[in-house]
Amino acid sequence: MNETALPADHAALMDRVYRGQRHIYDLTRKYYLFGRDRVIRELDAAPGMSVLEVGCGTGRNLELASKAWPGVALHGFDISSEMLKNADKRLGNQAVLVPGDATRFDARALFGRDGFDRIFLSYTLSMIPGWQDALSRAVAALSPGGVVHVVDFGDLAGLPSPLRAGLRGWLAKFHVTPRLDLPMMAARIAGDRGLSVEFTRGPLGYYQMVRLSR
Repeated sequence: MNETALPADHAALMDRVYRGQRHIYDLTRKYYLFGRDRVIRELDAAPGMSVLEVGCGTGRNLELASKAWPGVALHGFDISSEMLKNADKRLGNQAVLVPGDATRFDARALFGRDGFDRIFLSYTLSMIPGWQDALSRAVAALSPGGVVHVVDFGDLAGLPSPLRAGLRGWLAKFHVTPRLDLPMMAARIAGDRGLSVEFTRGPLGYYQMVRLSR
């Protein structure tokens, strides 16, 4: 798959968005980022396994993963240095955290390892201009037997039209675009790489989940 070039200032844009937001991010997002905890519950990670979150933000999800799956080796990266300030403060030495671009990341270059047993992306792809490359890179970083879990906004089709339009407009203010062709792209990647793929549609189409297994 060809790489999609990110705007040169995308990292700076994310820092501008989150410089103030990072202080209230976890408090506010719990009211509308549904499905995140479900992904963490479904990681099915055993002690000694390596777990990576692409776009780890404030570290909230990694902290919950450490409690749900004790004994795993946690890793995370984010393009926003502002968000990583929160993650560093929250996780300390519980996780290996580095700055990184999801569309270009390489497991060995960033973390000195060949791959991960579990990789998850939680409401990340909808903020990445080159999201197809980010998903492809995540799959490429899987160890044998590994699984990529994705949760993100769905088509919102079950919501009343005014609410659906209002939510989409509000999300756009934060540079968020639901990836309605995520299932198609995941199926294409799975076919190209000999992976199994599963899709889940959340209530009212609010969120969608994809699981790609090697």
